[in-house]
Amino acid sequence: MNIHSFIYDYGEKVPGYEVGMVNEKEVRATAGILFLLGMIVLFVGIGYNHIIVARFYLAFIFIDMTIRIINPSYSPALLFGRMFIQNQKPEYVAAMQKRFAWMLGWLIALPMMNWFVLHWDITFYKVLICVLCLGLLFMESALSICVGCKLYTFFTRKKAQHCPGGVCEVRTKEPIQTFNLAQKIIATAISIALAVGLYLFMAKTESKTFFGEFLHELVLTKAQLNAEKEAKLDAEFENDDDF
Repeated sequence: MNIHSFIYDYGEKVPGYEVGMVNEKEVRATAGILFLLGMIVLFVGIGYNHIIVARFYLAFIFIDMTIRIINPSYSPALLFGRMFIQNQKPEYVAAMQKRFAWMLGWLIALPMMNWFVLHWDITFYKVLICVLCLGLLFMESALSICVGCKLYTFFTRKKAQHCPGGVCEVRTKEPIQTFNLAQKIIATAISIALAVGLYLFMAKTESKTFFGEFLHELVLTKAQLNAEKEAKLDAEFENDDDF
């Protein structure tokens, strides 16, 4: 494989398409599997206080991303995802923007190899990066939104081709894709309810971990935090008076 072939002959050659392609259904299935495994790793790490599964998981992600940006046809994760959807009709998307997205994933996985695999140096912000990665996997799997693909156009100044769901092509939405007034109200209401519920949970629930305490302090203003501390001091003072 020469340099020109490595750069430009990326993805599968599919009749009718002028660029290399990948199967979007395979990519989404793989993202869903990795998201599920990532959640299991979090539960095992928190519930059982074991770090070995996290190390194996993150090492696998790094190795798989390395293979993907070289040749996705031999990615272990993509091949595993293919096992579950091999009888479904393929949905072809251009491989170059996927490669760009996977390169960004590789750049995120690279420091994780040092933080969590070679050494175990965990901090809140490093965990947040892991949570961000899981969020990106969820968006890819459940919503077919490839954030890295969107960044491809911004950074390369090249128009992405053959995007998932045909979002790169100019088209008119079908009636089933639009919202009437009642539907807009319902969708807006559920979005607001989720946001308010999440805020109230972080703001009002007593934190029992460092991570929870950080989130609690993150959503409150300085005045609210001071008032909360004063209320705790008053409560402790009253309890002391009872004795």
